Amino acid sequence: MKFAAYIIIGSVAFVMIAFFLLGKKSQNGSAIGLVDGRLAPCSGKPNCVNSEEGTPDEVKISPLNTNSLDNVKAAIVSLGGAITSSQDNYVSAEFTSGIFKFVDDVEVRLGDGRVQIRSASRVGYSDNGVNRTRVEAIRAALDQD
Repeated sequence: MKFAAYIIIGSVAFVMIAFFLLGKKSQNGSAIGLVDGRLAPCSGKPNCVNSEEGTPDEVKISPLNTNSLDNVKAAIVSLGGAITSSQDNYVSAEFTSGIFKFVDDVEVRLGDGRVQIRSASRVGYSDNGVNRTRVEAIRAALDQD
């Protein structure tokens, strides 16, 4: 019985350390930025959403209902994001999770009178819908203005 308890405690400790190290790894780096004037495509892992035309349905999300990057920046900051880059037609921001400090990137670009958005985790495979939920929270914050 003691041996089983040691195995369980060791396994939990291993998982906690692994998540801590992944969180640390995600803190290095930055948003991808524009690729040929567009937001980068999602990598194929289910930890990203993107509104750019040509995005596969499983990671597709609608563009934002605004043409003001200032309003988008305000919405991002109000939801706990930190703006990391701001240009005339492009903004990037970081969101950091509470416990393990995982960093996700949110990028928006203004083009054709619409604001395209991409939200992606820097590490890991799945995000359990966090990035999609975040974009919808940004959309809701914009709708309140």
